[in-house]
Amino acid sequence: MKEYIRILAIGDIYGKPGRNIYREKAPLLREKYRPHLTIVNGENSAGGRGINGKAYRAIKEAGADVITTGNHIFDNRGFEEVIDKPDVIVAYNFPEESPGNRIFSTEILGKRVYVITLLGRVFMDPRVECPFRKSLQAMESDPDGIYILDFHAEATSEKTALGFHLDGKYALVFGTHTHVQTADEKILPGGTAYITDIGMTGGTLSVIGADPEKIVPRFMYPHYREKAEPCKKNLMVQGIYVEIDPETGKAVYIERFGI
Repeated sequence: MKEYIRILAIGDIYGKPGRNIYREKAPLLREKYRPHLTIVNGENSAGGRGINGKAYRAIKEAGADVITTGNHIFDNRGFEEVIDKPDVIVAYNFPEESPGNRIFSTEILGKRVYVITLLGRVFMDPRVECPFRKSLQAMESDPDGIYILDFHAEATSEKTALGFHLDGKYALVFGTHTHVQTADEKILPGGTAYITDIGMTGGTLSVIGADPEKIVPRFMYPHYREKAEPCKKNLMVQGIYVEIDPETGKAVYIERFGI
């Protein structure tokens, strides 16, 4: 029976509640899917904003192979503890002088597999380099490798457009950042597995992970600045499971989940 490369991607972990529920459910996920590679977005794993050493260790101990980040990577003072670790990657389209590793690579079933993350520009920081061009540039050193992208972006249109731009070139393109899991998982015509957003890991009775009591007033009162707190209610791990044919580099299966 043919063996496929099995990938787990876990949606943005939000604060301590997110770290706790991921640690609790990780054994069940490993038993069910038996992944060769587990990718976890740790963008909001430290108090809901950024990442630090404590959050890094918790995610790694739960079984993450690589931790992707996003636009908040430098917002937590503890980022210096993890920024140079080879299994933590920052956006490939950050300026070259920004610290951090841009690509994670490993060998699975005899194939070299690469993981990168990119930031979107629509409704985000337009100063980062073009994700459409940078995604192809990342392939130049090894065109025969298998590429996986965490596209950390706001606009669904930008995410979908990049998915089609990379169809047949990347094995998997999944979105993060909005913390709302979308129901559009699919295999694109060229063999790329795609979903606009894989969701988040944390309290789902929340405003994208934060306690509504702290967030709703921000929309009502212009000068309200009380600190957001991670929600602790209805904790859930959201993400996707994907199978990739090592011979063709094409995806053959994608499944979203929430537990």
